[in-house]
Amino acid sequence: MLDVTSDNYETEVEQSEQPVVIDFWAEWCGPCRMAGPIFKELSEEMKNVKFVKIDVDNNSELSQKFGVSSIPAFVVMKKGDVISYSVGAQSKDNLKKLIEKALV
Repeated sequence: MLDVTSDNYETEVEQSEQPVVIDFWAEWCGPCRMAGPIFKELSEEMKNVKFVKIDVDNNSELSQKFGVSSIPAFVVMKKGDVISYSVGAQSKDNLKKLIEKALV
C-alpha cells in the first residue's frame, strides 16, 4: 500500500500498468479508520491491483480532481481512467466485489 500525493500521483496512478484502487481518507474520519484495515487486507490479497491512499487534508487538489466531497471514497482506475467510484465505508466483501467488477 502506498501513500500518494500530488508529487507522485501521475507516476503511481495515471501511468500505472496495474489497475489502481484509491482510498481517499483523513486521519480524523471514523469510517475511514474502520475501512483502513479492510483496505490493507485486500492490498495483501489482491496482488494484481495497486492499492494507494490519498489523505484529503494534505491533497485537496487531488480530492477536487475526483469530486470527493465525502470520505472514505474508493476509486478504481485502469490505464488512467476511472472505472468505479464508491463513497462510504464498505465491508471487505463489498469492496472486493466492487474492485473485481470494475476490472472485468
